[in-house]
Amino acid sequence: MSTPVSSIRNLGPAVESALARAGVPDAETLREIGAHEAYGRMLKAGTKPHFIGYYVMHMALQGRPWNDCRGREKEELRARFDALCAEVSGNGRPLSGIEKVLDEIGVRPRAGPRG
Repeated sequence: MSTPVSSIRNLGPAVESALARAGVPDAETLREIGAHEAYGRMLKAGTKPHFIGYYVMHMALQGRPWNDCRGREKEELRARFDALCAEVSGNGRPLSGIEKVLDEIGVRPRAGPRG
């Protein structure tokens, strides 16, 4: 029997739906592949990149409150997030300047073809 993703603290129905579209059907699969891989799959499936969603998933899989991510840990996750976004978008470069600010507040347009 599979467990819903939304059974994991801080991951609700919207994340569950986005993960299902990305081929991550349940909490067991999410735990197996980890937050970084799962978020990459979500991006490839068309989810708009948003750093908060990325680190919330990391914290959730560790059983920690979503706002527990701070300091060096948050900086390291930010670097991994930027690299993942660059990899998925195909441009191979991390965001900088206005792109980074727009991404942080969740308004940067998604790269790639639109459906």
